[in-house]
Amino acid sequence: MARSKTKADPAQAAREEGWLVATRHPVLRDLARGVRLTPDPALGAEPNGWARVSVAVTGWGPRYEVRHHPSRRASPQEWAWAFAHCLLHLGLNHDDPASSGGLARDQAHQLAACMAVNRLLAALRVGQAPFPPPDYPAGDETQLARAWRRDGAPAEVAGGGVAGSGPDLIGDQVERDSPTGRLRASELATGLARAVAAAVDRAGGVVPESGGQEGKQPWDLAMGWFASSFPLIGGLAAGFRIVADADLSRRNQISVAAVDPALAEIYVNPLAGLNPAEWIFVLGHEMLHAGLRHGSRALGRQPYLWNVAADFVVNGWLVELGVGQLPSGALHDPALQGLSAEAVYERIANDARRFRKLATLRGVSVSDILSEPLPRPDERFEAIDLDEFYRRALTTGLAYHESSGRGLLPAHLAEEIRVLDQPPIAWDVALARWFEAYVRSPESVRSYAKPSRRQAGSPGVPRPGRYYPETARLECVFGVVLDTSGSMSRELLGKALGAIAAYAQAKDVPAARVVFCDAAVHDAGFLPVEDIAGRVKVHGRGGTVLQPAINHLERAPDFPADGPILIITDGQCDRLTTARPHAYLIPAAAALPFTPSGPVFRVV
Repeated sequence: MARSKTKADPAQAAREEGWLVATRHPVLRDLARGVRLTPDPALGAEPNGWARVSVAVTGWGPRYEVRHHPSRRASPQEWAWAFAHCLLHLGLNHDDPASSGGLARDQAHQLAACMAVNRLLAALRVGQAPFPPPDYPAGDETQLARAWRRDGAPAEVAGGGVAGSGPDLIGDQVERDSPTGRLRASELATGLARAVAAAVDRAGGVVPESGGQEGKQPWDLAMGWFASSFPLIGGLAAGFRIVADADLSRRNQISVAAVDPALAEIYVNPLAGLNPAEWIFVLGHEMLHAGLRHGSRALGRQPYLWNVAADFVVNGWLVELGVGQLPSGALHDPALQGLSAEAVYERIANDARRFRKLATLRGVSVSDILSEPLPRPDERFEAIDLDEFYRRALTTGLAYHESSGRGLLPAHLAEEIRVLDQPPIAWDVALARWFEAYVRSPESVRSYAKPSRRQAGSPGVPRPGRYYPETARLECVFGVVLDTSGSMSRELLGKALGAIAAYAQAKDVPAARVVFCDAAVHDAGFLPVEDIAGRVKVHGRGGTVLQPAINHLERAPDFPADGPILIITDGQCDRLTTARPHAYLIPAAAALPFTPSGPVFRVV
């Protein structure tokens, strides 16, 4: 049965096309960087409301939003005119108190500011005005505002704004002489100069050379910066493809960006409104997610919380390195500096309800590390060895970064990249090391009561033989708490019990104290290691309550006081506590619902 396609909203498509038309105009291109496009339900009640500008001064600097009518139907050219009107308010610094003559931003000031913007729009020819333009009076906005406060504004200039009965500019004020005010004015001046130069070149028949920076999008320039100026990620940048598609981003809930490590693609939302420095940060963020294999390191953890934990770590590194500029709303906490993604996850997992409300670069409650390709028909991709590609790209970049003297890197980032070049330790090898550290081997003693073989050179000389005293053998044992609930896999039981038996025999451990536990405790006593894998009969199959089994072992008079305990479970159990040395054997895709104090071995 064919899957029904979601019908596109024509009003939204026209609005987004209008935004692209306005922001790609050479005069407005620089002004639009860092400006976000968001809906404003309050404008829905305005018959003549189109859009307005919101300014908010935060600790990271001013945040600009163009808020639009959520459901108005109009042509893309009309939307382009309304959006250009809003952007020019910023370029002309109409949020500066001085633009109103030092007085409050009253109705006279608002009308005068809109007249100045509309005069400039008529010359720039951006889009199409949704209403017939009046005869624009002479004078700048300060002069017009003073005159209209004294004499009243003429009727023909009313309704010249795009916010209906409300002001086009809301929120905080930014002074023209501040760094931000001067920057916006210079961005408008640069755009005007660019447009004039392009017009002169066209009039003179001069064609710009292809391959230059002119006309490139900020995310393309950011990717080129990595390839030329940041060798640590330059190798990754060469293998990635950027997909900038507003329709694709809307269908897949991509607010700013997302990455598909399998296809080596980064999806960016061209309507995100980031400046070039923020795009550098975003692309570095997504490439580090892919290069450090965060998508495959979840290992049974809750995917979204794991994504949030990895975001905190990656953003901390990029801020420490000074790569780009942290976008507004991106996850960053200096208190988590120096922690691995696994350590951050253990911290935030205890407060999952709060951290699920945080937003990745893709959005709230959606991961920016994609586990499956986005649905795009009629496209095929060649298969590549991902582990080999990401390993070589990052390790080569690290070596070049260090050899070229590009500066110091965060220690934990360099450590994670070096770990990529080392094959992971198999679970059974790691378990063997745990046995080596915590399970003692019995020490043999010599005695003439047990004769040894005679030496060929002196067959008449008796020599003492080696044997293991029974008391020493009984002290060198370990405990096994085996989860026998209905959710346990027989494959996990077989692999785990077989590995335990093999290592115990290799260390000459005579027996293991085995306790089965589900809804009740079943003590199997001391079992010979050769019987653990083949002849153990599993009791129970009820619920999963393992703490009574651990308490039973700790209190058993015939179990050594320092005997280690190995807990085999599928992870669907209660919180466990023990002061003895202990470890967990769980499936590779499982996760414990608490922070374990002992090592965890994942059976694959």
